[in-house]
Amino acid sequence: MTELLFLSDTQAPMFVERLVLRTHQNTRATQVIFSEIIRRKPPVLYWLGDIVSLGFRNNKWRIIDEFLAQCTAVGTAVYAIMGNHDVMGRPRKGARNFQQRFPDHSPTGYLQRTDNTAVVMLNSNFSTLSVSNLVKQQTWYEQTLRDLDADPNVAVVVVTCHHAPYSNSKLVGSSKLVQQRFVPPYIRSQKARLFITGHSHAFERYEFDGKTFLVIGGGGGLRQPLNTSPSRLPDLAGNYKPLFHYLVVRHNGNGLAITSYCLRSDFSSFEVGYEFVV
Repeated sequence: MTELLFLSDTQAPMFVERLVLRTHQNTRATQVIFSEIIRRKPPVLYWLGDIVSLGFRNNKWRIIDEFLAQCTAVGTAVYAIMGNHDVMGRPRKGARNFQQRFPDHSPTGYLQRTDNTAVVMLNSNFSTLSVSNLVKQQTWYEQTLRDLDADPNVAVVVVTCHHAPYSNSKLVGSSKLVQQRFVPPYIRSQKARLFITGHSHAFERYEFDGKTFLVIGGGGGLRQPLNTSPSRLPDLAGNYKPLFHYLVVRHNGNGLAITSYCLRSDFSSFEVGYEFVV
């Protein structure tokens, strides 16, 4: 059974972040995750943004370039979307550096297929897009979901972007624009079963309108405090809050088997932390 790996928020902690959030050997954790992915040799890795802390700085990409070379050596295809850190500060240069590493990427959304699973990859950095590109992406996204629903060779669809439509993170919270623009077509789609994002540095799972939403921002960014008050969103993974983790998705009949692997506290290995089926 083909494994699709998903990872997000591998950026190294920035100085200003260290002033307000605790560190936990974050850069080392990212390296351990990279080594684990190379060991597994998955056919494909989907990387959901915040690859680096500042995308316009060339030196921030050194570790990423080494990892991408290793992925090529073991036969792992890597597809990515931009997070806010990837275009922070100098968006155009950050986007150029990103595009050099991920030539298949399109800033107005693109589609990748593995067997009969289709993954739709969207750009939720709305402020960096022109009005025409916002319209272009939205039109493409809605038409693509309709086309995939009608395609007999596609069994299931996964939608991804960086910013989470739903999150209890006290720092970044829920994206209203993603809720408005990306969620309704996902809800309408017959084959779309899973919406995966990062941005919030936590593992979170939500079910709205019969559809699943996952947040998997555990690639190495600093842990963000979560809202635990009565006003919090109903997180179905409320007791599963590992520091560092990645996701494996396997096609299972007409659905998906989903497993989150978390890094042990002594950094020695990974273990199954959370599993469910949609």
